[in-house]
Amino acid sequence: MLAAGTKLGPYEIVGAIGTGGMGEVYRARDTKLDRDVAIKVLPPHLADSSAALERFEREAKAVAALSHPNILSIFDFGREGGAAYAVMELLDGETLREKLHDVPRPDALPPPHPTVPLRKAIEYAVQIARGLAAAHSRGVIHRDLKPENVFVTSDGQVKILDFGLARQTLVFAGEDATASPTIERHTEAGAVLGTVGYMSPEQVRGEPGDHRSDLFSFGAVLYELVSGRRAFQRGTSVETMAAILREEAPELTSTASGVSHELTRIIQHCLEKNPAERFQSASDVAFALEALGAPSGSSPSTAPAIETSPARRRRMLAVAMAAALAAVGAFFAGRATRTARTDVSFTPLTYQRQAVFRALFARDGKTIIFSSLQKGTSAELYTLSPDYPEPRSLGLRDVQLLAVSSSDELAVLTRAVHVGQRQFIGTLARRPLGGGAPREILEGVREADWSPNGADLAIIREVNGRDRLEFPIGKVLYDVSGYLGDVRVSPDGAHIAFFEHPARYDDRGQLVVIDLSGKKLVASAEYWGLEGLAWLPDGRELLFSGGPDYAQFVVHRATLSGTVSVALASAGGLTLHDIARDGRWLASRDEITRVMMVRGPGALEEKDLSWLGMSAPVAFSGDGRTLLFREESGVVGNNYAVCLRQTGGSPVVRLGEGLAMALSPDGKWALAFVPGLRERLVLYPTGAGESRQLDSGPIQHYGGTSTIAAVASWFPDGRRFVFCGTEPGRDSRCYVQALDGSPRSIADHALAAAVSPDGRRVLVQHSEASVSPAGSLYALYDADGASSQSVNGLDKNDTVIRWTSDSRSVIVSHGLLPARVEQFDLATGRRTLIRVIEPMNPAGAVRVVWITVANDPDVYAYTVRQQLQSPIQCLRLRSLRCSGFASE
Repeated sequence: MLAAGTKLGPYEIVGAIGTGGMGEVYRARDTKLDRDVAIKVLPPHLADSSAALERFEREAKAVAALSHPNILSIFDFGREGGAAYAVMELLDGETLREKLHDVPRPDALPPPHPTVPLRKAIEYAVQIARGLAAAHSRGVIHRDLKPENVFVTSDGQVKILDFGLARQTLVFAGEDATASPTIERHTEAGAVLGTVGYMSPEQVRGEPGDHRSDLFSFGAVLYELVSGRRAFQRGTSVETMAAILREEAPELTSTASGVSHELTRIIQHCLEKNPAERFQSASDVAFALEALGAPSGSSPSTAPAIETSPARRRRMLAVAMAAALAAVGAFFAGRATRTARTDVSFTPLTYQRQAVFRALFARDGKTIIFSSLQKGTSAELYTLSPDYPEPRSLGLRDVQLLAVSSSDELAVLTRAVHVGQRQFIGTLARRPLGGGAPREILEGVREADWSPNGADLAIIREVNGRDRLEFPIGKVLYDVSGYLGDVRVSPDGAHIAFFEHPARYDDRGQLVVIDLSGKKLVASAEYWGLEGLAWLPDGRELLFSGGPDYAQFVVHRATLSGTVSVALASAGGLTLHDIARDGRWLASRDEITRVMMVRGPGALEEKDLSWLGMSAPVAFSGDGRTLLFREESGVVGNNYAVCLRQTGGSPVVRLGEGLAMALSPDGKWALAFVPGLRERLVLYPTGAGESRQLDSGPIQHYGGTSTIAAVASWFPDGRRFVFCGTEPGRDSRCYVQALDGSPRSIADHALAAAVSPDGRRVLVQHSEASVSPAGSLYALYDADGASSQSVNGLDKNDTVIRWTSDSRSVIVSHGLLPARVEQFDLATGRRTLIRVIEPMNPAGAVRVVWITVANDPDVYAYTVRQQLQSPIQCLRLRSLRCSGFASE
């Protein structure tokens, strides 16, 4: 600390104001101009670098050149001995946070009423918008706008603090951060974070935001000013980030009295998730606010401002000034990754958002091959080369990348069909990176990886309803009734790692490592969202993407002894794709949503009735006015939610935890199962009443493959139902169960089943035609399973939605885009088109799933699965010490 009287050029230190992550803050006297100023003395890691100082000064000049009454002024920059410092105006007043009288605490939410009069709130907002407009016009973006960074002087002048905050190079959302309403700046150089509650969606995803990101943060600040409540406040940081991405702020008309519809619309326009749908300039926002004029009736309808003492209004704010004087230092620290020795650096490799399913390094460690949806809904292969920044197509459509060998031979799936998550099914083929047509090897494969010498392939495929891992092809090392994913052979060829998911509908599961005899060496705890796995170059450790719950998707590090630790936690959640021999990662950030569209009785068009971003319809009531659906967003809890909603758009009724399976014929009961190591079968009343747990018998998991979308099907008497499930060590089977009885098997090797409306027949889908007693993939069974007959004309691409009311036909669809919904006559095999479903917003649309049709075929619902990633990025961690990782 500098003592009072210390001279820095013409500035004499008067006393300390505070310290921050980017240095120490002092009150000083400008002896030349005879005025009080604030001085920030930079930390040694910046002051000792000539490159750092050069960039620091350049950014200081850029902010100083703004010269706007609503932006904190920067006066000077200099060096004295070994100290580098910046000089800024000294402010007298209080921050907007203090005016809101809300010092955040982990155990409390902000007060549910405004403490700033509405007239003053709009006045402050106009000044903030004018300051932002001036900065944006010079290409300066704030990136961390929040009440703490807005200062109101004693004469009512608004000053925006902390301009020039750099794009974050490292974002941690660990346990220490999630307990706080905000993620604070770390003290390490470059570890600069925005405040979670005010981040824009693009910041949460870790994308480089433009000036419109500031407008979202502005909207969040204004929302809090007029309502007294934060727009997206939740109990933890990760829950707040999830809300910013997927939820709308509560309606102001219901949370704040006296707020006009015009002001509400302005705030909502600022808070649009898509930057293109927000105001396009801060000037436009200021103009719109000024056009409101003085809000009528604001005085009686707004809570009075709480009076503060003159001493408090005039005191120098150490926290505020520390933030203000950190501006340019923070900007440099975020950019100078090489000089500041940050823990991680991000290098974007692509520059558009798209659905990226796999990205891998070629043998040279520089060329990158990836498969994505850029045009239409079929996967296509692209390459990225150091000498050409734009992706180049390899000219292969409907092809999914699986692996790249040590000799640059690709393992791909041809005629690849997306089946869920990042999983495709197709024909395994090999193709040299240099060109040529793929040479097909084996049908029905989902995953593959090369042996280190490029001679053999480890594969994952489904046989008779069970997933199995083979290495080499034909030698079964591991098989399960759930599903396996992300197979990776170790660099020395001695071990194989993969994810094991107990249930086919869910990407929760565990990391497993086996040796070449199939012996299990590692089995981790359960994680959510397991998508992305790679060996470190030394072959003794692995990295994988996943999380302990729905919101904390991080990259973990696992050893062959079974120890798992966090390698990198990042806002937005990283999906790891590959690791190069020098330790660089390929990764992307995922944004996966489900949009549930519904057309109710008498409606002329579809309506978006999604709830929390992962909604899927299951069944309509008889009159088509009530929809049973499942909500798979982790926001509702680890076991999801069974929900009801009126097709006219009423509020959601949450019946209980679990995944909905079917609605009883009288609409009074919802059948569901609760996920777990041993799943529970539950009946929820749709009205008043108590839930019932039914006898699960030997069933361990429900659902089979669920190609028949209802998962379960009721007999018309409402006392029995049919479903598919698995017992330990057995293939999936079809069962009939009475409400007061136990499950009874009627068909083996069954993936899905549906009961005819007359209750006489059950349509069953088998895993393979060869295992069906009728000799066909689909077969009709008597209700007791005593006899069966073949059904020809339906194949694996068909999803049976329901029977028609005459019990002669079924309604079928496939999930490809555009999705055809057809009526299939079981006797003749004739198909009649009912409708074609195509999403209104095709961006990132991968598949249409969960198509549901009511008794009236004009009443229907479906979900569009949309998957978008941030640009593919190359990451380098310098703090991860292991062989094969470069240290700079």
